[in-house]
Amino acid sequence: MSTEVRQEMTDGEMGAPVRWYSANGTPRPEHIVSVPDTVSVAAAHRMMAQGSAVLWTGDYPSARRLLTALGRRTEPKHTPLAHTPAEAFERHRRDQARRARLLGRLLIPYGADWAIALRRAPRVREACLHAFGPCAGPGVGSLRELLGVIGAYEWHSKGVEIPAMGGDRIHPHYGVFSPVRGEYVDLVAEAELPQGHTAFDIGTGTGVLSILLARRGLRHVVATDQDARAVRCARDNVARHGLTTTIAVRHADVFPAGRADLIVCNPPWLPGHPRTPLDRAVYDPESRMLRRFLTGLPYHLEPGGEGWLILSDLAERLGLRGRTELDDAIAAAGLRVLSRTVTKPRHPRATNPSDPLYRARVGEVTSLWRLGAR
Repeated sequence: MSTEVRQEMTDGEMGAPVRWYSANGTPRPEHIVSVPDTVSVAAAHRMMAQGSAVLWTGDYPSARRLLTALGRRTEPKHTPLAHTPAEAFERHRRDQARRARLLGRLLIPYGADWAIALRRAPRVREACLHAFGPCAGPGVGSLRELLGVIGAYEWHSKGVEIPAMGGDRIHPHYGVFSPVRGEYVDLVAEAELPQGHTAFDIGTGTGVLSILLARRGLRHVVATDQDARAVRCARDNVARHGLTTTIAVRHADVFPAGRADLIVCNPPWLPGHPRTPLDRAVYDPESRMLRRFLTGLPYHLEPGGEGWLILSDLAERLGLRGRTELDDAIAAAGLRVLSRTVTKPRHPRATNPSDPLYRARVGEVTSLWRLGAR
């Protein structure tokens, strides 16, 4: 994404329009202050805290060091103890958003064809092409976002190893949630398949569950996602695994047309409003996708078919969803629970007492709910 802003120099004179690059939809800054590499961390922080974006003109390694120092300066200090998990969660999200806004105001200049116009800068052309697309010309962008772009491209290039698929790899695209939390993949890999040969994978993301189901013997799988990046990513992974004749990836809000013997959905786990494209894999406003999956499921299942809902109970443990709300929604949709299989998360934060949400994470479980029509 590129837009144009005007550059405000340190002497207050307005310069020529400057093209703004952001792949994650960050709003363009209203003011840009060009600073030399002699600027102090305190001075840069003060300008950024007042709302100005800081355009770095020193070398690239110094920009990285400044961002690291600013990160330390913006870490929450002496955080009061939260009375409830929900309060801890809301405070954690506010702190994350505040830090992201401020740290995103450290800018770097791009030249032609994604060359960083700083001394000792690395080549980032392929990573930027992957996230932004073709370069529209010289401009500026957030250094913090660029580091995310570089990291995402490394994940895309080497892929994520999936033990449930014999160590084969899935290659996430920028802005598509990576299947690094493998417990939900394991649940699908180990569950007994219902009778039949067709499946829908709702909210497919990287396509990992569709590929797993096809490799388990499903002859026709339709994978859907409402995000265009995810659709491209899933199609790429399906092609990499040689399954284009078995798996059809479609751009759809929830369900494709028709019915299937098995319908799998791993929706965003937390009610809440996403702030970035990647957040959409985690936050589901008012649990809309979850509710639409449940209410639509009976109308898309073949007789005797099953719906598999993969969901963490972190929302209940944080107080973001009532303890009986999911059970009530399942019953209201005309569904019955055939069985439920649970597993514990394996990610590091689940066992880290310093994590702000540790009180909720320590008891978290991820479940595969096998649902059938009444």
